[in-house]
Amino acid sequence: WNTIDTVLLDMDGTLLDLNFDTFFWTEHVPLRYAEKHAMELEAAKQQLYPVFRRIEGTLNWYCVDYWSDTLGLDIAALKAEIDHLIAIHPYVTDFLDQLRQHGKTSVLVTNAHPKSLQLKFERTALHNHIEHVVCSHEFGVPKEQQDFWHRLHERLPYDNARTLLIDDSLPVLRSARQYGIGHLLAVKHPDSQLPPKDVEEFDAVRCFSEILPK
Repeated sequence: WNTIDTVLLDMDGTLLDLNFDTFFWTEHVPLRYAEKHAMELEAAKQQLYPVFRRIEGTLNWYCVDYWSDTLGLDIAALKAEIDHLIAIHPYVTDFLDQLRQHGKTSVLVTNAHPKSLQLKFERTALHNHIEHVVCSHEFGVPKEQQDFWHRLHERLPYDNARTLLIDDSLPVLRSARQYGIGHLLAVKHPDSQLPPKDVEEFDAVRCFSEILPK
């Protein structure tokens, strides 16, 4: 911690349990799509899953409005239907409060659409524990692309060498590493309902209680 001033934090799968998003896209959206088109749930999944995979990692993948237009469903309203599944990972608020107490700058850097962000903040009050919130939709590029990091640096000047990024996305971590972010941590258990994730070449957080600043 003596070598870190700024902490960049992903939201979904890192600070928040990815179970909400996993269930939403793999079960809830196909269910509502099947109902709309009077088809079997399994047929809806077979139709939708390839559509989802084709644009994974692009800004549209994270865009509520894009999916509302593409699928003919009110995605924001569907998310609100299951907002009881939105949950903060254990020790996250303790970790964020400790960062502030130790003089570290905390920045939420998320690909989540502003409508999703608002719903999750309303449910968790996560924003009350973080100093800055940056959404990739403001820049028009996702965190997977180098231009995001250039734009972030223009918005919030920080020292790459003294910055930590914690994120559950390996492509995002690799993009940040390419840009020169000095400290990188993956998340071992982004979804509480799924087995631990293979984080490949990265060190990983298993629980935020392990890395509380001291």
